[in-house]
Amino acid sequence: MGAKANWRLWPLAHCPLIVAEIVLGLLVWTLIAGTEYFRVPAFGWVMFVAVFYWVLTVFFLIIYITMTYTRIPQVPWTTVGLCFNSSAFVLYLSAAVVDASSVSPERDSHNFNSWAASSFFAFLVTICYAGNTYFSFIAWRSRTVQ
Repeated sequence: MGAKANWRLWPLAHCPLIVAEIVLGLLVWTLIAGTEYFRVPAFGWVMFVAVFYWVLTVFFLIIYITMTYTRIPQVPWTTVGLCFNSSAFVLYLSAAVVDASSVSPERDSHNFNSWAASSFFAFLVTICYAGNTYFSFIAWRSRTVQ
């Protein structure tokens, strides 16, 4: 099986991770949005990263499901996927660390529980993006070897 055949199977290998990113990312920002997060400025960064990458991940999932990437061969999709996933990993890691460090039990207990849960899910999303970054790197490297 050549590198070109691997690229055609690439979206199928990523779909479970992409779906996990969407579901867990939705949990991250809804758990924070359901609280008075605006009282803690750090949660603004977490909300930005969570919502921004959630929307982009939904967009990329639609592209992969509809196989739009085959109709636009001018775009280097392996490079786009690698850049997207690696930036999502780095920014989500920073957001997860900010989220975890901003959780304080001295504050309102409802907010504490939601923020602690969002922190947990943020780290899970970070792991999903790390996995996708790895698979994107493998696809990118096999594509550039041709």
